[in-house]
Amino acid sequence: MGNLFGTDGIRGKANVEPMTPEWMVKLGRAAAYVLSARGARNHPIVIGKDTRISGYMLESALVSGICSMGMNALYTGPLPTPGVAFITRSLRATAGIMISASHNPYSDNGIKFFQTDGFKLSDEIENEIEALVGSNEVDKIRPTGQGVGKARRMETAVGRYMEFAKSSFPRGMTLDGLRIVVDCANGAAYKVGPGVLQELGAQVIELGVSPNGTNINDGFGALYPEKMRVEVIKTQADIGIAFDGDADRVIFSDENGNEIDGDHIMGMVALQAAEDGVLSKNTLVTTVMSNLGLDIAMRKYGIGLVKTPVGDRHVVEEMKQHGYNVGGEQSGHLVFLDHNTTGDGLISALQVLAILKRREMRFSKLTSVVKKLPQVIHNVKIREKRPLDSMKDVTKTIASIESKLQDTGRVLIRYSGTENVVRVMLEGEDERKINEWSQEICAEIQKEIGA
Repeated sequence: MGNLFGTDGIRGKANVEPMTPEWMVKLGRAAAYVLSARGARNHPIVIGKDTRISGYMLESALVSGICSMGMNALYTGPLPTPGVAFITRSLRATAGIMISASHNPYSDNGIKFFQTDGFKLSDEIENEIEALVGSNEVDKIRPTGQGVGKARRMETAVGRYMEFAKSSFPRGMTLDGLRIVVDCANGAAYKVGPGVLQELGAQVIELGVSPNGTNINDGFGALYPEKMRVEVIKTQADIGIAFDGDADRVIFSDENGNEIDGDHIMGMVALQAAEDGVLSKNTLVTTVMSNLGLDIAMRKYGIGLVKTPVGDRHVVEEMKQHGYNVGGEQSGHLVFLDHNTTGDGLISALQVLAILKRREMRFSKLTSVVKKLPQVIHNVKIREKRPLDSMKDVTKTIASIESKLQDTGRVLIRYSGTENVVRVMLEGEDERKINEWSQEICAEIQKEIGA
């Protein structure tokens, strides 16, 4: 069968295996069997989704499989991924399932699981589920009569998550006087994003809040922040906020229309938390993709930095294991374990806005704590994921470029966990040179394994 679960759940083209109704019934049955054995069987499995048209199809199939195993299901309707994690934890549900392909186009879809405590499933549990999907071990387990599970809609999910998100904002503080552009990518945050900011007193200019099933991430949101940046300048807003399709990550714009990514935000937030004495172990957790400028800034202020492989899952695992409370990725997955168990775009935005209100400074000034080195990233579509050290011309080219960079930059090559793509990232002082060197590496990879 191959690997069903990737680095961030299951993902693929909707209505093509494994993202088909037939596979979702199998997945629902397998997940219900494995997860109910580990939790309270009389507690439901929570199911949320983003705004993709295929969500209806996959949701119905998953619920069918869950109920056929005698488990109950609870629909939340469109809700951010972190909202599903929160609802799962709040209800002590057996598990939570989010139907979303995050930042991918509407024609894709995916499945993410959360366990009872709101954290993502371990590799061990994912492997158990995957093994059952590919076998017939649970085919004969078919309760009948009153043993069949039930499904019902949770009408209060959106409101509960909004109140939870607001609870992360300092008590007694408001957003009065702030003009905010918020872009919801026509995705899962289209109600909760503007709603929470307005309830806290901000003047909100809305973008990407008219989902139709096929326009999620289509020119809007964290992947396409240009409209947000233009609108910030046009409306003279104080800040711009752009979520991705499932709102587990966020990208910002300062008042001048400059894009502000996760590295700038992590630097700003970590510095404030350290000054307040609430940065656990005085350490920030990030990934190997973060810019060297973040390393330099954290060293300057005496803040420790721990780096993990790419993926917010790795960040969260490191934070849980060692007791850290702030971490994230350059891409805008920001994790505040004092508030939620996964990357949460809305809660991240509220932490930034709280600092903006407290410091009474321009956003551009607050984020200037991190001076980023030039960085280029190129993607090469590939036909196979061969070990890099097995490709002599590729490794020779990388070694040559690293010798030229010495201590003034770095090379990072990695395979995508969700696509047949290799990502080539270079950092250095001279953007023109690192762009040329990146193209050299890409050309060698293309010769060896290019699609």
